[in-house]
Amino acid sequence: MTALSPHLRQATPVVAARGEGVHLFDQDGRRYLDFTAGIGVTSTGHCHPKVVAAAQEQVGSLIHGQYTTVMHEPLRRLVDKLGQVLPAGLDSLFFVNSGSEAVEAALRLARQATGRPNVIVCHGGFHGRTVAAASMTTSGTRFRSGFSPLMSGVVVTPFPSAYRYGWDEETATRFALKELDYILQTISSPADTAAIIVEPVLGEGGYVPANRAFMEGLRERADRHGFLLVLDEVQTGVGRTGRFWGHDHFGVTPDILVTAKGLASGFPLSGIAASEELMAKAWPGSQGGTYGANAVACAAACATLDVVRDERLVENAEAMGKRLRAGLEAVAERTPGIGDVRGLGLMLATEFVTEDGSPDPGTAARVQRAAVDKGLLLLLCGAWNQVVRMIPALVIDETSVDEGLQAWATAVEAGTLGGEQL
Repeated sequence: MTALSPHLRQATPVVAARGEGVHLFDQDGRRYLDFTAGIGVTSTGHCHPKVVAAAQEQVGSLIHGQYTTVMHEPLRRLVDKLGQVLPAGLDSLFFVNSGSEAVEAALRLARQATGRPNVIVCHGGFHGRTVAAASMTTSGTRFRSGFSPLMSGVVVTPFPSAYRYGWDEETATRFALKELDYILQTISSPADTAAIIVEPVLGEGGYVPANRAFMEGLRERADRHGFLLVLDEVQTGVGRTGRFWGHDHFGVTPDILVTAKGLASGFPLSGIAASEELMAKAWPGSQGGTYGANAVACAAACATLDVVRDERLVENAEAMGKRLRAGLEAVAERTPGIGDVRGLGLMLATEFVTEDGSPDPGTAARVQRAAVDKGLLLLLCGAWNQVVRMIPALVIDETSVDEGLQAWATAVEAGTLGGEQL
């Protein structure tokens, strides 16, 4: 009999039969609070009626209008709608299917536009699993090991991860920017540097937010040296952090913005945005793809953006994120094994540590499993998988936040007792 690869292991034992809002239901009808949202994808919740209706209507008229062969109306509408929420000046778009593809499209554009070979990435960043994207990923060796040689021309610079360094944020930021200057002086000269690419909040790296001083420092150096600032908003975009874009917290504008995940509420769609002048510097034939900007995905994305606007989901993410974070911090205060609670909006995480402050993946895993027993679905992240993250759909309300926090508190209590008690 054929079977899935043995390495496609599910984070939970749930076999999902259907989804509704912030809930998943298994084959026996048991309800689970889904605080994974398909790794931040189902931004408007599972099967939002307006997204479902848009997709159903589109399926009945045109499923696939290959976008380098013909134009289709859902793509036109999506370009117009994104123009209403993109930063000023980022007025040219290119669409593909996944975050990895979009990251590679951004890399290709940066290298072609500048004529420079190197890209600088931040330590702890995750940008995808394809060869180039994995070469730029440093959140864990599991994403980049076993298929060397990786792409050349990638240089790693520190991210201001204050908790990991054991410093305050100002010290960590000063260190990170000084090290970047040192890298530009010793490893990749500005004349060889096409771009620096960074997530506004490290995703797989542990849900570590950047800060204004760091992002302003990157923007200033990009302008001074003539390389590009690329922001990977695959996970932080479309309202996830309580702002429409993660970088809106920091007062900077990228040269290239990468988006995916929550853009189409579960349909495969990603893209990059840049100025028309910059996008025009891509070489002929360098942008394309068979399934990019699929008509059904574009229709779903248009409906997603309408729902985000009409239901004020960005504002809801900010408000519910504050409520959720307060509850997580309350649990942390009475749990010695929790070292840090951090994140922005509805992109929050709890880091588990041992008595000496070392990463504690065992406890994190036990807590995550205990949460499933309590009807709460969660995911792990961090270099050692010592961080439990929460990324519920942006439609979550106070009742579901409080229900999730109650389940979390019980799971933490059970998981921190040790493996024997589970």
